[in-house]
Parts: sequence; structure tokens; C-alpha cells
Amino acid sequence: MNTAFLLMAQYNGAAVIPLELVCRDFFNHLTPVQFARKSTEGDIDIPLIRIENSQKAAKGVHLQDLADYIDKRREAARKENDQLHGRR
Repeated sequence: MNTAFLLMAQYNGAAVIPLELVCRDFFNHLTPVQFARKSTEGDIDIPLIRIENSQKAAKGVHLQDLADYIDKRREAARKENDQLHGRR
């Protein structure tokens, strides 16, 4: 299954997903401010996009970056699960 394709359907084809929606749907334990801080500090490996150069500009996440992050997390979970069950 293609994660990017599923995200396109979820977000009606938007290339950039507003940070508030990313937090609501995937990081509901974080506020947008906390998410942005974790991203800029390197704790969450998802680049943030500002539509303008202004510090006050709305922030978002490119759909492909979110899809790549989800796929990486999935692969890490699969490896951990395989080790837990003595596979590989």
C-alpha cells in the first residue's frame, strides 16, 4: 500500500498539510508549538515548511515528508516485532 497515496486521499490532494492537522491526526500528544520545537531540535525527523519567509507564517508538512516518516516508523516497528518473535 502506498502511504503517500493514502495521505493524498485523507487530505484531499493537498501537497502541504497544516501543522495543526498533522498534530491532530498523528501527534495528538503534542501541540503544534511542541511539534515545531521537536522538529527544529531534531527529535522528530520531519521538515517544516513555511509558506512565506516570515516567522509568523503558517507552518506545514509536505505530504511526501510525512509519508516517508510514517514508512520509516513502520519499518522500525516491523524490525522490532520480528526480533520479538525470533524472526530474521
